[in-house]
Amino acid sequence: MSFELNKRLAAKRDPLPTTAAVDPVTAGIIRGALDTVCFEAATHLGRSATSPIINQSNESNGSIIDAHGRLSAGSIGTPHLTFVSQLTVRYGLEHRDDYDWGPGDVFVGNDPDHGGGHLPDYNVYASVFDANGELVLIQALQAHQGDTGGKDPGGFTLEATDIFTEGLAIPCLKVVHRGEKRRDVINLLERNNRFPSFAGDLAAMIGGVQLAVKRLEGVIRKWGADAVKAAINYNIDHTEKRVRDEVAKWPDGSYEATVFIDHDTMGTKDVKVHATCTVKGDQLTVDLTGSDARPELVGVWNTFGNSRSYVMTQIAASIDPTIVKNEGLFHAVEIIVPENTIVQPPPNKPAALGSFHPACEIIEAVCVALSKVVPERSAPQVYKIGMPNAVIGFDKKGQMWMDQGVDARSMDASAIQGEDGWGSSCAALGNLLLSEAEDAEPRFPIINISREMVTDHGGAGRWRGCPGSLNVKKVLEPTLAMAWMVSADHPLSGMCGGDDASPYSSCFEVGSPNEYKVGLSARAQLPPGAVIAYQHGGGAGFGPALERDPEAVKDDVLDEYVSLAAAREKYGVVLTGSLENYDLKVDASATAALRKKMQVAKAA
Repeated sequence: MSFELNKRLAAKRDPLPTTAAVDPVTAGIIRGALDTVCFEAATHLGRSATSPIINQSNESNGSIIDAHGRLSAGSIGTPHLTFVSQLTVRYGLEHRDDYDWGPGDVFVGNDPDHGGGHLPDYNVYASVFDANGELVLIQALQAHQGDTGGKDPGGFTLEATDIFTEGLAIPCLKVVHRGEKRRDVINLLERNNRFPSFAGDLAAMIGGVQLAVKRLEGVIRKWGADAVKAAINYNIDHTEKRVRDEVAKWPDGSYEATVFIDHDTMGTKDVKVHATCTVKGDQLTVDLTGSDARPELVGVWNTFGNSRSYVMTQIAASIDPTIVKNEGLFHAVEIIVPENTIVQPPPNKPAALGSFHPACEIIEAVCVALSKVVPERSAPQVYKIGMPNAVIGFDKKGQMWMDQGVDARSMDASAIQGEDGWGSSCAALGNLLLSEAEDAEPRFPIINISREMVTDHGGAGRWRGCPGSLNVKKVLEPTLAMAWMVSADHPLSGMCGGDDASPYSSCFEVGSPNEYKVGLSARAQLPPGAVIAYQHGGGAGFGPALERDPEAVKDDVLDEYVSLAAAREKYGVVLTGSLENYDLKVDASATAALRKKMQVAKAA
């Protein structure tokens, strides 16, 4: 049943019926209005939510879906959420009669087997009707919730073998009826969540979509429902045409890539994700056939909606960024997601950790494959973090608190053609604003001891990956710490001859006789004063390291991105002078001789 539902939800939808015709300028103005409303809804959520994962980290997204379930406009937020929201809404649309849709209604859904991503990503959406009572649009806000009511706080259970372990699954539930909140339903949702901040988050999401409905009703009044529908049809068709025009410039052929996850949550090694990207004329097909299907795997199942979304997230990064992100992307690209595999498991498999892995490996495989076609736009949209180092405890009133571990950090910021890895975070996290020490310490009994980039933790290449950071924190009270470690054996892949990124690692109770390095996973009770040190992986390199400008390598050494030893061993650059005196110089002749020797040895 689930596979048939997935096919139905993902099927191409017809244009909205309309007798109006709009010119490109008018279509663009109306699109701008929709985008602005969506931005306001997302901003409202970010400013009024009560949990730091939303009001500080901004792990949310706004989108507008039309009455046929097509993505019509998107707003700020984490990129992959832009491409998963519409499937949850489509399930609700399929059951309009069952749920008695009407003006003023607001719904919520999070079920991975009914169009959703994973349980923590609640999708709250509201219907927009015109003056004649016809449904025109749906405003959606999707946001990661700190808890889902499952076995473990946060919804991440390492040994989960079904979705019911992870929390409350909601296919579609009406939370507001004709403008009136359903207190019984809202009380039910609040009761099934460990954190009091959830009530404020849910209220903020409801308020955000209700605000957007008023704004969208105004857009419809100003332009007329027919013109709005015509503009949506035009913009979706225009996006499809622009994507096809781009793909038509790519060389025909099939391009494959395989990447691995170190292990599942129980230790089964080398979980495989495979992608084949086929270009034929203006048609791009992305096929995930060949991805792992071992039934014994645990914790590495990604939902159909998420797999589809993560593929499109990388495709969107591989084309002209001025192309509008809407349903036209899906019209232009065929995505094949094989059934009974980790990228589309059978119903009721847990999916919380799948949104990390294999979700990121899907993106990575697509990126590596397309690097053979569009190397200039091969920026992997990944966060190969395994599972954030969450720490959990109870305050003096017995109320649970949780530091989700989404701290500000440098990680996975790979180089691209012509640019070194940049910034403090990878491109995939988009507008995700990671938590600052000044915000976390007043909320939680922790002290952030240090956060610093680590020398030689960026993959070498003609363009260098950004080093990963080492985040060290101390817990001040008895604390439960949880972690699932990956990307130690299989870090982020280098592109076009660049070196792979540096691996991740994590240590608990650092500096004490009980210090240990987390291997597979950890669920540990830490005493007051315990120190955690989390080494984030750096970004990967792009292009052969021996082709990097020796002067750029010298600057990297001066900036402490690269050590003197790595300058010689990785890049073949011979430097004279000393780092201490800041008088390094490139010995051009010695560098040329060393690089020639290294190239000969590599070719042998």
